[in-house]
This record gives sequence, structure tokens and C-alpha cells, in this order.
Amino acid sequence: MELYRKVRLACRDGMSERAAARHFGVSRESVKKMLSFSVPPGYRRSAPVRRPKLDGFTGIIDQWLREDLGQRAKQRHTAKRVFERLRDEHAFTGGYTIVKDYIREHRRRGREMFVPLHHPPGDAQADFGEATVVIGGVERTAHFFAFDLPHSDAGFVRAYPAATAEAWVDGHVHAFAFFGRVPQSVLYDNDRCLVARILPDGTRKRATLFSGFLSHYLIRDRYGRPGKGNDKGAVEGLVGWARRNFMVPLPRFATWEDFNAWLEDQCRKRQAEILRGHAETIGQRLARDLEAMADLPAAPFDACDQATGRVSSQALVRYKTNDYSVPVACGHRDVWIRGYVDEVVIGCGGEIVARHSRCYDREDMIFDPVHYLPLIEKKINALDQAAPLAGWDLPAEFATLRRLMEARRIKAGRREYVQVLRLLETFDLADLHAAVKTALRMGAVGFDAVKHLVLCRVEKRPPRLDLDVYPYLPRATVARTSAASYMCLVSGDAA
Repeated sequence: MELYRKVRLACRDGMSERAAARHFGVSRESVKKMLSFSVPPGYRRSAPVRRPKLDGFTGIIDQWLREDLGQRAKQRHTAKRVFERLRDEHAFTGGYTIVKDYIREHRRRGREMFVPLHHPPGDAQADFGEATVVIGGVERTAHFFAFDLPHSDAGFVRAYPAATAEAWVDGHVHAFAFFGRVPQSVLYDNDRCLVARILPDGTRKRATLFSGFLSHYLIRDRYGRPGKGNDKGAVEGLVGWARRNFMVPLPRFATWEDFNAWLEDQCRKRQAEILRGHAETIGQRLARDLEAMADLPAAPFDACDQATGRVSSQALVRYKTNDYSVPVACGHRDVWIRGYVDEVVIGCGGEIVARHSRCYDREDMIFDPVHYLPLIEKKINALDQAAPLAGWDLPAEFATLRRLMEARRIKAGRREYVQVLRLLETFDLADLHAAVKTALRMGAVGFDAVKHLVLCRVEKRPPRLDLDVYPYLPRATVARTSAASYMCLVSGDAA
């Protein structure tokens, strides 16, 4: 630019183009260009690029690249592969560079363009992401639900062991409780937990649980195009942001509940941030979102998968490949099942008969030992081999109680011990444990004594026991030897 300015000044002051070219050491054509343009115009191509060796093969290349659109992304032509096929199959004599340049330009022209979007207040987007976390000392894959309000960029994140239909709904229920309002509409992808089928006219046949959820909260659901994550770019961005900021380094928590409480706290803290391109905090913009959103219904939606089943001869009910125990009194009866994110509830008629923590493994058995105690009381020989009782971690005092009961009454003592365990059908383990310890300390080794003591503990009244009735072992009275006893045997009176 400095030379440009000097040449233009010299020619303005009277120097000829020839003299200026000689004085500044440039060509007369350059001087003419400097006088025609105030700034360098740059290189201007006067005719399109000619590729005499490639022009006859561009149609073949274009056809190959069109056919690639229907193939897997990792099995499409690279520039090197196109060059090799042209050389081997079509006697191409040109070089690799012109092929590579043509394919790069072809792909650049075919890249998708996007329209900047405006997000009105009150609309939301939802999605699931994955990350590795450590829960209870075990490395797990967390499927975290992300809920985003694009107008304000306010978000909510909650983690689950699996991205099931009930996790989708439970995530929404907690997100609505977090914001205290319900959005007008939510944009989703076409996850099979939400969409059972896409009909030929483009409408969606919704999954049963999800359809009930939408009806409960009166939400207008919208869906992106299949395989087009950019249709819901706001929540896709939240998923990546949450993974980079909340999951690095690996989160370590004792339970899923502790992890989710921490995530909720982080989402609340984020509302104080000011994002690029905005003058207000997320929280300030969230106020406009909340204004446009609807009130919460009187009661939250019951986020559970509902199913039915029949109790097997081993008092087990199958749900999602896993078997859960129920009381043996329900054997061979039809039951209903509600699968929540964290528990499985089983009922018979109008009564809940069993609750278990939800298992996300496959083909596992989840027992409650108390369910089998009435049957074991009848089949007492199964006490030591019963699978539901294997690994039942009872306090050491229970083993002491069993030993003393068996020493006193053998088989009947084992049955009496099971009767003590059956008190867990009514009382908490802590109360029964305290009653057993008191019984051992007092020497009252018996079912009636333990039951009396646990009732007194619950009712907060002092126990009243006759300790002469509860010795450790039955008393044996040995009389002095008498010759008359032997005479009875000899005389035949004993017969």
C-alpha cells in the first residue's frame, strides 16, 4: 500500500507513467492499475479454470458421489479412492491433486445451510445424553435428561441409570417442579420411548405412557426430523455443555439421589451467568419464559410404566426380564405392576403387596426374605437352603437366639426362630433387634417373650415377664437312686 500511494502521488504531481515505472521499478501495466484503482483490486480471473485432463471425468465423479449418499458414512468414496478408480477403470492420466481439489469444492457446495431461529418465551426442548459417573464406588453410565428453555437458555439436568420411558416422564415432572411452571410446547427427537411409530403422513403415533403425560400437563409436543439433531440445537448444546462442565472430572456420589441434588444445585447457580450476545443474566431472561408458561396441575403425573403379571409357584413376578418376590400368600394370582425409575411396586386387587428397588440388570432375582417366612415356617427343613435368605445380613444377636432356641427344642426351636423373624412383617428391624437383645440379656429365650418386648418398645411401656418361664435350657430334675425303682422293673409293674 505504501508503494501504491507513492506512485499515485508522483503521477498526480506530473510524473509520466513511463517515468514512474522506471523510477519505482515496476511495470507500466502495474502503474496503470495503480492509477485506475485507489486500493489494490486483488487477483481477478478473466476466464473460468480449465482442467483439460479432468473435465471429461467430472460426470463420472459426480455420479459416484451421488450414489454415496445412500451408503454408510464410513463406506463412501474418499478423494484417494476416486483417483484410484479413475486411473484403473477409466485410464485417467491426470494427477491426484486436481481430483482432490474438485471433490473438496463439490462437497463444499453440497454442505447444508441453516436459518437463524427465533425462540419465543414459553417453549422448551428435551433430550437425553450419556456420561460416565461413579455411584456408590461403581463406575456407571449415567443417562442424563436435559430440559432447555431456548429463549432464556435456562436448563435442568437429571441423571438416571437408563433412558426408559418412565425416566423421560420423571425427568419432565422434576423439571416442571424445578421451574414451577409448565411450558406451552416441547420439541423432541423421535425416540422410541416417546414415538411408537411415524405414520406415512408424518404424524406420530405416541407411546401410551407419553400420551398420558401430555394429556395430564396439556403440552403441545413437536418433533424434529429423524436424524436431524440440529432441529433442537438448544438442548443439544445443553447436553454437551452439561457433559463438559458437570461430568468433568468424573462425578463421585454415594447414591443417584445425591448426584441429582448436586446437579439441580448447579443448574440453579448457572442462572446467574450472562451468556455471549446477551446483556441480562439467564435468570433475568427466565422471568419472561415463566410469564409465558402455564401453572402446574394440582398433582404431578405418576411417572410409571404399568404392566400385569402372574405370580409363579416360587412367589416371583417377572418385570422387564427380572423376577421380583411377593408374599407367598399371593401365589398363582394375577397382579398389577408399576415400574418407577427407582422402584417396582406390585399389587394384588386394591392392595400393594410388595415394593422393591428397581433392578436394571437382566434376568436377575430380587428377593424380600420376609415374603418367604410363612412358607419356611411350614417347610422348616428349607431354612438353611432357602435362596431368599442367603446373604440376609441380620445382626449377630439373631444367630445367638437361633442357637439357643435350637439347643432347647431342636426342630421346634428352628420353627420358633422363624416365628420371631416373621415379626418383621409388622415391626421394623431396629425395633425387633432391640427386643432380641433385651430377651438375650434377660434370659427370656422364646417367641412370646420377644413379641412382648417388641410390643412394649413400640408402645413405650415397661415389659412384664415371668423370667422363671424362660430359662436358657429346660430344667432337668434328677432324683436320688432308689432300689425300689429297680424292684419295679423286676416285678413287671413297669410293663
